[in-house]
Amino acid sequence: MTWKDYETDLDRRLEDLHSRVHRATYRALPSKRAYIPKADGRQRPLGIAALEDKIVQHAVGTVLNQVYEEDFLGFSYGFRPGRRQHDALDALWMGIMRKKVNWVLDADIRDFFNSISHEWTVKFLQHRIADRRILRLIQKWLRAGVSEDGEWSKTLVGTPQGAVISPLLANVYLHYVFDLWVQHWRKHRTTGEVIVVRYADDSVLGFQYRADAERFLQEWKERLQKFGLELHPDKTRLIEFGRFAAPSRKKHGEGRPETFDFLGFTHICGQARKNGKFLVLRKSIRKRLLAKLKQVKDELRTRMHQPLAEVGRWLRRVIQGYFNYHAVPGNSVSLQRFRREVSKRWLRVLQRRSQKRRITWKHMTSFAKQWLPRPKILHPYPHMRFDAKYLR
Repeated sequence: MTWKDYETDLDRRLEDLHSRVHRATYRALPSKRAYIPKADGRQRPLGIAALEDKIVQHAVGTVLNQVYEEDFLGFSYGFRPGRRQHDALDALWMGIMRKKVNWVLDADIRDFFNSISHEWTVKFLQHRIADRRILRLIQKWLRAGVSEDGEWSKTLVGTPQGAVISPLLANVYLHYVFDLWVQHWRKHRTTGEVIVVRYADDSVLGFQYRADAERFLQEWKERLQKFGLELHPDKTRLIEFGRFAAPSRKKHGEGRPETFDFLGFTHICGQARKNGKFLVLRKSIRKRLLAKLKQVKDELRTRMHQPLAEVGRWLRRVIQGYFNYHAVPGNSVSLQRFRREVSKRWLRVLQRRSQKRRITWKHMTSFAKQWLPRPKILHPYPHMRFDAKYLR
């Protein structure tokens, strides 16, 4: 069922759906399995919900969001109204710059959405939600199963990544499993300062002392195990990072401080040009940049015989969209590289298309000047935006 088909006699369909939900005769349909490529070459499984399931999930999620926004903690940023990825990036930058951070724990939960326990999810929801009808609806979605190649399979754990209700359920799950626990841990178990930033299942924590970081990591692993989760061994690292990392590592002959990735940016221990003071630098993750360029290259091939102006307008939107996210202070080199590499790929396609005359880089420079936006920093420094939002 598509949106266009459902729109026919829409009022009657919605009244019928509303009635079935209240009479408890509404049935959740299995999610359709689909896959999208990941940056590491693997496939990420998605669950595409049926149209009526999306409608009901959106309605339930809208109500529950209002409830849980009163409970969720400040360092949780993923899938919450009014909290974007750049807010999480600002908070992390501010924490490292203003707090006593010498060690950074970059952590990722392995296969999180597919590992969520249905039993624990319902228990957590019952702490806050007393309406049994809402709880039954959520249980229906959890148990609906998955349809792949026409075959239905039962889901004993996990919530479909891609379902409308899944981000909220994930936040509720981690609120009880991680957020409340780490809030208590850093108040009662640590000997130094600790910062926390969580975006969905990606978390970055900063510690003043290495002993605190190592003890926290061990206790966190044990905590997650109780709820059917585990940290990804290849994506979880404890590194020396902060204002004293460079001199400390130089003293021990260990080279430059390591970097870590978070929300599309590689974070680097750097220095301000003017005064040489410590500064957290952020650059677009190289692997992500190359993956985006490959997408552009593949799409350009399919558009090879389209009019130049049409392709130029499309590339303008692509580059501007990339800049809208990645144009943070200190990332100008990556922005320039992205624009230059897009121009090269466009030139190759035009050269393959042209049979009469050879298109040169001089022609390409003219095309780029006309169609491709120039790099421009679009985001303020993190402290400017953070201090404006959190006046305290």
